[in-house]
Amino acid sequence: MADKAKKSTAAKKTGTKGPPAKPVLLSGGNPQIPKGYGDAPVQAYIAAMPGWKSDVGRRLDALIERVVPGVRKAVKWNSPFYGVEDEGQGWFLSFHCFTKYIKVTFFRGASLSPVPPGASKHEDVRYLDIYEDQFDEAQFVAWVEQASQLPGERM
Repeated sequence: MADKAKKSTAAKKTGTKGPPAKPVLLSGGNPQIPKGYGDAPVQAYIAAMPGWKSDVGRRLDALIERVVPGVRKAVKWNSPFYGVEDEGQGWFLSFHCFTKYIKVTFFRGASLSPVPPGASKHEDVRYLDIYEDQFDEAQFVAWVEQASQLPGERM
């Protein structure tokens, strides 16, 4: 214990820091990542996603980048958000970790064809729940293509 205290005191005196703290996982395993804009906070979120969800998060991010070149990214409310390059256009998609699945939110999902399966209390919003080993990439890509062409949600 004394050695840890000495190292901590030495780090404070020299201004050096140890390795970055691991993000806290909130209920359901959702990473707590500070609000931020750009790719770095989104990559931090994805890296902190527990278990198989991190691999799926990387795949979602890569597919979105491929379909929407220059996609705008941010982390808000402990979730990655994706929008079109024009800042006035708003956000078209977000996702969030839960205990057994990843919930993808399409902010104008009611306008997609076919409509994503998860209903919402908000008329325009639809959800896609992705469970381990259950991800239809082709359908996801089709929805991303459509969603990125619709007016986004301003938040």
